Amino acid sequence: MKNYWDKAITFEEYLQIAHNRLEYPVSEHDLEYKPYYELGIQRMDRTLKKMVIDEAQKDQLKSKNFNGKILIISEAWCGDASATVPALVKFFEGHNEVKIFLRDSDKSLISQFQTNGTESIPKVIILDQDFNVKNSWGPRPKFGHDLLVKYKTNPEAYPKDLFYNDLQVYYSRNRGKDSIQEILELL
Repeated sequence: MKNYWDKAITFEEYLQIAHNRLEYPVSEHDLEYKPYYELGIQRMDRTLKKMVIDEAQKDQLKSKNFNGKILIISEAWCGDASATVPALVKFFEGHNEVKIFLRDSDKSLISQFQTNGTESIPKVIILDQDFNVKNSWGPRPKFGHDLLVKYKTNPEAYPKDLFYNDLQVYYSRNRGKDSIQEILELL
């Protein structure tokens, strides 16, 4: 895990890469995902501006005496990631170091943390001080997962567009609070 940590980037670098891929696409993938990068950047900016740290959650973090690190596997074009990653970075700021590993740069890390056989992101890896995996979380909080199950169970009754809308409304109102709580419980 230390090798992955060493290759990971800061949140500021993550944002810069997203802006660069949006403004100066260098691959077919960048061009195809341009609208998703744009939306992801808007969502991350909104979360950073509007998120308020829950003091009870901050106290809970302090009471855990967790001295490890948080490694997040992500990509800025991902809707779940754009809602979760900035909230986690802001929450752990000043307490635990957080770095981001770009999933598509090296699939060997995400292959170890698949969700039901998929490379779904974001994936949060909780590391102890010696870079041992303590736990992992992701790609979305329970409420988001429940919406996904509802959509997959009956897409005619709960169409994809409605699922995406409901998920984004939830994310914009929740501002990472549920994700943070679920991760706190894993520390």
